Amino acid sequence: MDARIRERVAQLRKTINRHRYLYHVLDRAEISDAALDSLKRELAELEAAHPELITPDSPTQRVGGESLAKFEKVMHRVPQWSFNDAFTERDLRAFDERVEKGIGPPPHKASDGHSTRCSYVCELKIDGFKIVLTYQKGILVTATTRGDGVVGEDVTANIRTIESVPLTLEKDVDIIVEGEVWISKREFKKLNERQKKEGKEPYANPRNVAAGTIRQLDSRIVAERKLDSFMYDIAEFQSQPTTQEEELTLLSALGFKVNKHYGRCKDIDEVFAFYKKWIARSRREPYGIDGVVVKVNERELQERLGFTGKAPRFAIAYKFPAEQATTVVENIILQVGRTGVITPVAIMRPVVVDGSTVSRATLHNEDEITRLDVRVGDTVILQKAGDVIPDIVTVLTELRTGKEKKFVFPKSIPECGAIERIPGEAAHRCVDRNSGAIQRRKLQHFAGKHAFDIDGLGPKIIDLLIDRGLVARFPDIFTLAEGDLLALPSFKEKKVQKLIAAITARREVPLARFLIGLSIPQVGEETAEDLAEHFGTLEGLARASAEDLRAVEGVGDIVADSVVSWFKESAHKKLLAELLAQVTVREGAPHRASALLGAKIFVFTGTLPTITRDEAKRLVRERGGEVSESVSQKTSYVVTGEAPGSKAARARALGITILSEGEFLKLIKK
Repeated sequence: MDARIRERVAQLRKTINRHRYLYHVLDRAEISDAALDSLKRELAELEAAHPELITPDSPTQRVGGESLAKFEKVMHRVPQWSFNDAFTERDLRAFDERVEKGIGPPPHKASDGHSTRCSYVCELKIDGFKIVLTYQKGILVTATTRGDGVVGEDVTANIRTIESVPLTLEKDVDIIVEGEVWISKREFKKLNERQKKEGKEPYANPRNVAAGTIRQLDSRIVAERKLDSFMYDIAEFQSQPTTQEEELTLLSALGFKVNKHYGRCKDIDEVFAFYKKWIARSRREPYGIDGVVVKVNERELQERLGFTGKAPRFAIAYKFPAEQATTVVENIILQVGRTGVITPVAIMRPVVVDGSTVSRATLHNEDEITRLDVRVGDTVILQKAGDVIPDIVTVLTELRTGKEKKFVFPKSIPECGAIERIPGEAAHRCVDRNSGAIQRRKLQHFAGKHAFDIDGLGPKIIDLLIDRGLVARFPDIFTLAEGDLLALPSFKEKKVQKLIAAITARREVPLARFLIGLSIPQVGEETAEDLAEHFGTLEGLARASAEDLRAVEGVGDIVADSVVSWFKESAHKKLLAELLAQVTVREGAPHRASALLGAKIFVFTGTLPTITRDEAKRLVRERGGEVSESVSQKTSYVVTGEAPGSKAARARALGITILSEGEFLKLIKK
């Protein structure tokens, strides 16, 4: 072969790659598209005539010819974590406090030996699809999806079509990097215009298109959609940079496209300023942005903080406001919880937010009402915090008519009599912690699905039993006899026998359910599971010190102090003794049938045909899986029943696997 041909091919590759980098990474163009296409055409012709010159990193190899039958599964060399989310300033300040607590008292020593406080790097959270790229000696060898964090899918052929992803790096290094694939707003608009012309349904949003495109089996379709990318993290490298800033600089130097809109913040207040600036600017960018990722800058401190089972402790995604709607506050009521805490709730004109109808929103406490200056009759902006909990964001004061009424916390309420503001807190509570309303809520919770789960003993039956003087405390439930119940209205013999059998069936319960039923302040379902798993026995938990409790993952000072205080009270010791005379606690760590589900996240929606939703959740947890109430990019499966609602639609839009009850049961029995 003529050496000049070999040299020409090498020069063409170098020149094409240079102009690719200028145009697709630096947004600069020194030659026209037509001229660049001419160079690519010449290279393709030379390689066609001399196939022995074709290499995997050649610009001509970005689009494969054959469609794939399926994607191959790939085990990640580095576990792929997801970020925990923050939705409010309070969430982010709590994150900052956890970071400071985790790295110890300042000053901290940086790698250069100087004393420094923890700093943060803020990066825009691109609304795209995560990919993991592996390079060997500077050449792209695999590109995989995140998958479940342990196993992803090999989408190398598709990723090669993205011009901003280098096939060859500027240095011959072995490296694994992580980033986001996205489609520009302009290309998304063009794609939907084409869909309409062809009589097809338009796509819902750019993120869904990016995710769906990467999973196309035909890479030629991927190439047509002109996806783009940003790289933001080095997962594995022989010489890791000492800061996140240096990491981004290195990625850029190696030839990756890095989003330039990042910033170093010396403290959390500067993070808030960065966040607020980008809420206003985000819509101007050609790609979707749904928040800001906040990372501890110093790698030494990142390593000190480490990871939870789900996410890094040194980073968090501070999400932009969710979908919003306006409505009118028709009333503000007070609800008494089972711990005596009183929660103000706004009753609103029903409105659809993020696919579901909302008519109530918590106002949290008196300070929140004052901060919002929300009044009965106000028009308000409502959003779902975390796509789940309705929240009032702001009041549209310009729409006031003068007839709106301010809400003032009363001195007492019918449910429990006198109320007071908790010293040092924003919340109110009933003065009488043993009031009828509180005991009623506690008994309803005790018999409810998340605690003892006594079939047939719902809130209305509990109310009836209380009103007739048959039960007043937890142990009373287990002393009920058929004769007590036969005297109640509409209680026939068969119904009575069924209820007594249901009560008897719950005379033995797992430790976690027992703890949930006690209504210990700050101890919800997940915390009860964690405590049961850590301590194993009720006696061990009852004797635990605050320091012992803080050793449990996810338990902080407030929860620890609450648990210790609860078990110390003589009234609670007496209650436990009486209750344990009636029931048996199944001790030991919560039963895990297997690790079959490998931390996969399930969401349930609709009415399941043969099992309850709570039973389905239990089956997931026993097999090592997790349950969430909202559908997100992290969701592994959505299990649907009758009338599934918006969660199923959201799952379809995100490309998440949807299972029927039958498919779910088959999956967990593998």
